[in-house]
Formats: sequence, C-alpha cells, structure tokens
Amino acid sequence: MAAFDLKGLGVAMITPFRQDKSVDFNALENIIEHLVKSKVDYIVVLGTTGETPSLFPEEKQEIRRFVIEKVRSRVPLVLGLGGNNTMSLVRELKEEDLKGFSAILSVVPFYNKPSQEGIFQHYKAIAEASPLPVILYNVPGRTGVNMTAATTLRIARNVKNVIGIKEASGNFCQIEEIIKNKPESFQVVSGDDSITYPLMTLGAVGVISVIGNAFPAEFGKMVRLCLEGNYKDALPIHFEFTELFNLLFVDGNPAGVKCTLNAMGMIENELRLPLVPTRLSTNEEIHKITAKIIDRSNHRTED
Repeated sequence: MAAFDLKGLGVAMITPFRQDKSVDFNALENIIEHLVKSKVDYIVVLGTTGETPSLFPEEKQEIRRFVIEKVRSRVPLVLGLGGNNTMSLVRELKEEDLKGFSAILSVVPFYNKPSQEGIFQHYKAIAEASPLPVILYNVPGRTGVNMTAATTLRIARNVKNVIGIKEASGNFCQIEEIIKNKPESFQVVSGDDSITYPLMTLGAVGVISVIGNAFPAEFGKMVRLCLEGNYKDALPIHFEFTELFNLLFVDGNPAGVKCTLNAMGMIENELRLPLVPTRLSTNEEIHKITAKIIDRSNHRTED
C-alpha cells in the first residue's frame, strides 16, 4: 500500500449549493481549480465542512466521481468516511470502489458515546477492513465524546493501517502528549485553523483546513513556513487571519466559510437545513475582513 503524507495544507472542501439547494457543480469545479492552482497538498472530500450529513447517497457518489474527474490526479484526495455504525462502515469499506482516493478520514463515532475501549475497537475494525490508510478524526465538540491521548496512542502503536490523526479537541495538553509519545511514522495535523501555528511549533505537521477553501495560497504559505522551521515569518500570516478565524465559526461551520466564499464571488451563500447562513452582523464583518485580506494580498503581489 502506497504511503500517504499528511504534511502541509489539506483542505476540507465545501459543497456549494444553488438557490434551489441542488449541488452547484459549476461552482464546485471552480473551487477545485482554485485549490489545485494554489498548490494545496491534498483535498478532503465529503468531510464535515462538505455538509455530508445533509447530502443524499446518490449525491455523495456523484460528488466523488466529479471531484476525481476534475482533479485528474493533480493533488491527492482524502475521502471522509465515518459513522457510528461500525458494522455498516466495515461493509462499506469492503464493498465501495475507493479508486482515486489516497486515504480515508474517519471521525470518532458520534451520538452513541462509546467508551475508550469501544473507540479503539471501532478503529481497529475499520482499519482492518479499509484498503486505504486511515486518518483518525477527533472532534469532541461535534461527536459528544473525546478520544483521549491514551486511546490515540494505543491505536497508533497497535493498528497498522492508521497513519495519523486530525486533532480538533482544542486541548493543547492532550495534543502535546500525542505528539510527544507517538510512533515516529504517525502524523498529527491540526483540525482547527486558529491553533495551527502553535500546534506546528509543537510538532504537528500541518492542518486539514476550513479557511483554506477561501485562502489556500496565503494559509498554505504559513503552513509551509512552519514546516521549514521559519516561525518568525509564519507568525504575521497567522495574525493576519486572527479576526477571520473567530468569525468563521461563530455561527457554525461551514456557514462562515461559505459567507467568505460568497464575498469573494465564488459561490451562492446557500446551506442545507438544519444549517443556515450566518447572521447579518457576522456576514457584514466577514465581508469587511475578506476585502481587507484580499487587498493586502494584492498589494504584496504588486510589490
């Protein structure tokens, strides 16, 4: 099995919708080109930011085929494939055609609130069934249960097909413990744009990003500088996005980044229920800050 490297900027790609709530494949193609031309390191398809829970099964299949066709192997693709029914997920991994993808990103089982032993056994089962490398995804704010550092390290040491983790607990002590004690080949990436810089100073190798949908070149530059150990030049880029980091999530994800992309003229500002667009006050602030970031970026390009 070919190795997959989590280093750098991965982008959790949105699913754009038209006003009638159908998938906007023209806008999706534009976003794909935007990401590829900005030299992102990989794209995550059908993750949380893609509003996967509100997509129909046939739409998921169509999006998968469309993205593979349009990317044309120019960047690696990671498929979001998780759930809280382990047996169903195992069957899907065994039966689905996963050609075109380099790895799967699989979230900690949600709603069921499994024990740490249950989480370990879940990942052991899907890793054994998966023909692709598995990336763990810990996001307790969404799943209702935190995968502890001890469980993550147990999986890293004992389940061969698991290659890394997207850590979005926001718990620095927990993430530091994982980075400090993990096997050398196991990679840790940030699951939260706002703390990517400090996590990379601790040893994280990158991020699976939301803001990267809108600003892949700029945010990717910060990540690359951190990978080079040039934290001094990376820090001003981190600070440049501080205001936007907060606004992107104040009304939920992906409402914030869809508002940003709408401000950039790339998509309609449409989500599917139960998600709704940002409040008017948030929308106005995002438009202002987006315009400032674009203006600064244009000035740097001219210089």
